[in-house]
Amino acid sequence: MKRTAEGEALTALILETFRLNGELLAAGNKLTKPMGMTSARWQVMGAIDEWGQPLTVAQIARRMGLARQGVQRIVNDLKAQGLVTLEANLDHKRSPLVAISETGSAVMVEIGKAQAAWVNTLAEGLSERRIRDALRLLEIVRGRIE
Repeated sequence: MKRTAEGEALTALILETFRLNGELLAAGNKLTKPMGMTSARWQVMGAIDEWGQPLTVAQIARRMGLARQGVQRIVNDLKAQGLVTLEANLDHKRSPLVAISETGSAVMVEIGKAQAAWVNTLAEGLSERRIRDALRLLEIVRGRIE
């Protein structure tokens, strides 16, 4: 079967998204390195921070589209660094809730400042409408895949 014009365009978008993901991870590593972090650790802590309450490893993995085992390894590293704590989960005794510690919150504040400066520079010359249109398209494609 041959791709339609829309299929060709979406394939190009997917390939560019793969390249963008690599660049974003590299930029995230550079951004978080001064705080002793990596993109992967920031991503896990960001899921908890965005949700505004502690989450299980499985919940973090689902929200971020990551493998549960990988998230567990990162949570273990973050716990060893004192950036997260594990809390009892009344709903599931074998799946503790991962919470950001006070130290972790301070790190997230510093990363947030660095990210704001970086993203504001990156967004220069792009209209909010164009960015939101691109976001909606990516959300639609992700939804169809899910």
